[in-house]
Amino acid sequence: MSLYSALFSGVSGLSAYSNAMGVISDNITNVNTVGYKDSMTMFTTLVTESNGSSYSPGGVAANTVTNVSAQGLLQQTGRDTDLSIDGGGFFVVKDQPVTGTEGTVTFTRAGSFSPDEEGFLRNTAGNYVMGWRLEADGTFMNTGSTDLLEPITTAGLTGTASETTRVKLRANLQSNTAVNPLEATYNASASANNMASGAIPADFTRDVQVFDAEGNTHIISYSFLRSSTPNQWYLEVHADPATEVNTLPGFIDGQIATGIVAFQDGRLDLANTSASLQAPVQVDWSNGVSDSELTLDLGENQGNDGITQFNSPSTLFSTVVDGAIFGNVVGMTVNDEGTVTAIFDNGLTQDIYKLALGTFPNPDGLTRLQANNYGISDSSGAMTLVEAGSGGSGTVEPGTLEASTVDLAEEFSDLIVTQRAYSASTRVITTTDEMLSELNTIKR
Repeated sequence: MSLYSALFSGVSGLSAYSNAMGVISDNITNVNTVGYKDSMTMFTTLVTESNGSSYSPGGVAANTVTNVSAQGLLQQTGRDTDLSIDGGGFFVVKDQPVTGTEGTVTFTRAGSFSPDEEGFLRNTAGNYVMGWRLEADGTFMNTGSTDLLEPITTAGLTGTASETTRVKLRANLQSNTAVNPLEATYNASASANNMASGAIPADFTRDVQVFDAEGNTHIISYSFLRSSTPNQWYLEVHADPATEVNTLPGFIDGQIATGIVAFQDGRLDLANTSASLQAPVQVDWSNGVSDSELTLDLGENQGNDGITQFNSPSTLFSTVVDGAIFGNVVGMTVNDEGTVTAIFDNGLTQDIYKLALGTFPNPDGLTRLQANNYGISDSSGAMTLVEAGSGGSGTVEPGTLEASTVDLAEEFSDLIVTQRAYSASTRVITTTDEMLSELNTIKR
């Protein structure tokens, strides 16, 4: 009967607009929630079978759609660990500070992160942001699995040390330096005729401070002697004092490397430079610390970025030495590539993690979860794990937070329309009720 159908149609309107009112209220109350994505209600018609002579009302149904792919305004905060994403990626977070398959992996755009009392980087919902731990050379492995991700933390960094693995000199050796008469008897393998022992004075020498695995400092000296062969210099790299190392076979007097440095037109000629100076060298420290492997970076072939030989005074321009002993962690910064850097109270810094971002073929299909998080669903498609700036993830914007996508003017307008529609649905019910009452009074 069409009257009963009209009654049920009105009831469906009450249900649909009640649902819409709930969506609007959620949007309004989350207008200041970081990274919140507004939802909207889409109404669809419920149709029952009709024919040309009669019509049977079906009513209305409400479906909720969340605009997960919409990006909110990026607002400056000035806090180094407040992060937002300018693009389509999501931060990968866990509910526990664990690695591997433990804990629940979810995704969020809420980047209000800050270190907790244990050094873990967490957002205001208590979730731990995940990333790849960086190796000493700044590399990491991305297999596409979240099992390799670690919670980002500075725990364990205080008072640690990083040994020196690379030493680079940028210096000039004066091309018209006179050949020392003692050069004729020079022999790096004889204490009476080498520079490490001091028997033959170097034409140019400079000291460099390096670190072993425990953070102990050592001095190694680069000693150069002009050769009578044009465009060639003898080089001895040795510890000062020699007792700092256990001299390895083939060396004496604390030497760790010896050979010839060659030049062509004032620039480094690696083809004629000793291979022993270009390969990593082993250093056996006498204090019992594990051996170090040092790369003596002389510069690029035919370049100006390392050792040169021009007719200007011999001088050291700069040295680049990795390794250090770190103090107490006083802060943490993140750059636009998602590299997390620890800051120490002695002014040193160390890159420790790379943020992992998740991307999806259909982010609007993600499942909404508590704490402004999202989970993977059949509609969202499979997650792809990438670093910032690749795979459509976007860049990380440090010192900013993504504002809610809620438009208050639009929500209040929808509030009025929804209220009126709800009232209209009640009118349908009351009017139908009156008609049914009239029908009941036909027979008294």
